[in-house]
Order: sequence, then structure tokens, then C-alpha cells
Amino acid sequence: MKANMLIDMTDVELQQKLADSKSELFNLRFQLATGQLENPLRIRNVRKDIARIKTIIRQREINNVNS
Repeated sequence: MKANMLIDMTDVELQQKLADSKSELFNLRFQLATGQLENPLRIRNVRKDIARIKTIIRQREINNVNS
């Protein structure tokens, strides 16, 4: 997911997307452990998406404190 798409989301939508991504990462790790994972690069992509979401949430927190 691109950062531009995430920036346009509301805080509630970002929190929901973060929860969904964490759940997906858990499922992918479970599939990896059981040998059912078809695309191992998907784990990397989901981890990066989680990092992007957390970065945007943190930037908004900092902007709210400074405002």
C-alpha cells in the first residue's frame, strides 16, 4: 500500500487497517510455520505496510502536540 493512500485515511481507518495488517501478518507467519505459504515475500510487504501505518499515526500525534 502506498503512503499517499494512507495519508488520506482518517485516524479510525488507520487504526482499523493496522489491526487488519497485524492479523494478516499473524496468519502469514502461521502459514509459513506449517509450510502452506505460497508467497514468502508477502510477509515482507505486510511488515512494511505496518511500518508505514505506524509512521503516519506517529506523525499525526506529533503534529497534534505541536499545534
